[in-house]
Amino acid sequence: MALRGELWAELPAEKRIFCSVLLFSWAVYLWEAFLAHRQRRVYRTTTHVPRELGQIMDSETFEKSRLYQLDKSTFSFWSGLYSEVEGTMILICGGIPFLWDLSGQISGRAGFGPEYEIIQSLVFLLLATLFSALTGLPWSLYNTFVIEEKHGFNQQTLGFFFKDAIKKFIVTQCILLPVTSLLLYIIKIGGDYFFIYAWLFTLVVSLVLVTIYADYIAPLFDKFIPLPEGELKEQIETMAKSIDFPLTKVYVVEGSKRSSHSNAYFYGFFKNKRIVLFDTLLEDYSALNKEPAEGEEGENEETKSKTKNKKQGCKNEEVLAVLGHELGHWKLGHTVKNIIISQMNSFLCFFLFAVLIGRKELFAAFGFYETQPTLIGLMIIFQFIFSPYNEILSFCLTVLSRRFEFQADAFAKELGKAKDLYSALIKLNKDNLGFPVSDWIFSMWHYSHPPLLERLQALKDTKQE
Repeated sequence: MALRGELWAELPAEKRIFCSVLLFSWAVYLWEAFLAHRQRRVYRTTTHVPRELGQIMDSETFEKSRLYQLDKSTFSFWSGLYSEVEGTMILICGGIPFLWDLSGQISGRAGFGPEYEIIQSLVFLLLATLFSALTGLPWSLYNTFVIEEKHGFNQQTLGFFFKDAIKKFIVTQCILLPVTSLLLYIIKIGGDYFFIYAWLFTLVVSLVLVTIYADYIAPLFDKFIPLPEGELKEQIETMAKSIDFPLTKVYVVEGSKRSSHSNAYFYGFFKNKRIVLFDTLLEDYSALNKEPAEGEEGENEETKSKTKNKKQGCKNEEVLAVLGHELGHWKLGHTVKNIIISQMNSFLCFFLFAVLIGRKELFAAFGFYETQPTLIGLMIIFQFIFSPYNEILSFCLTVLSRRFEFQADAFAKELGKAKDLYSALIKLNKDNLGFPVSDWIFSMWHYSHPPLLERLQALKDTKQE
């Protein structure tokens, strides 16, 4: 052991950094693989509905959810292994400096020399995201058209999938490239306190994106329509008013075009809050519950028309209970707390980046011996050097998220929605084929929401009153 320690100490600093990054990356992968193995064992061995779930799930739904989660877990294992091997080969074979040099050649041919580092950085970013999109495409296709299709969730055609993927890539570049160029420029001209200006810039960008996302970005991919006038809208407005939630609009998004999974969220700042409901959440609005009219079959070229034998979604009272939970996050300050934690973390990372950016051995560890490009420094420090910290932070945020979920459930109880939230959680778990049995370590490490049984138990006493 002493000899190994001496040999390690004799290695150049850049070699020790590189080896440490690779070893930690594989340690994290093996830990995740170990947890996934424990959970897959639960999927394989729990073949009958446990006694405590007897009145919650029927055996048919239980078996469907078990097989669905088992398929997803197996897919996650192979895609995760591929991702880890790909990342390792990129590092060992010098993929990052190669792509940087290629970016320099491309920008040079366009008349931009080495002094135009920001231009070269944008070309590098474009090539890197294009490579990531292409290598991830087969996995995305398999997940959508094999796993999700097999278990009845996919509503997309191949044409819609590719159209959507191209649109996402273009929109991402339209946001990513200008924001990155401005960030790099701020870092270069910011002087000794550039990290403060960089942090403020990213704060403004994140707030702007949150503000405009549902109004200008999301409608590029999904159709948003105002919730029609009626009993549900009146009840939502009444509940919002009762807790002083400054609701301005309620939208229904046509999520059934791509998937039968359901969701709901709110967005906006100050006195301009809006609620978005997926049509798959609403029993009375879900396109998946409607029989196609005569002559309509085959008319929609972008999505499939699939008629289910069972109703999907929640009744109005259950939708209100789900919204009571979501609005609880706002009323209890969870949204603000998450923003504060995120920005404190962002500021800390930029400060540490300012401390480390001058260390040439960090760049040398990844093949940059003569130049220290700012974008590469951001990638090395934020993605590789901070990875142990990121893992710890991620776990802490998962624990905090579960605490917030229990508090939001308790808030819905205080609104008198315990019974309806109880039945809504069961329905949503059934519609999304969630498996209610989990390995305790896997659950502790991964679940940002408490397991179904724990949430139901917390609601049960009030439900019975």
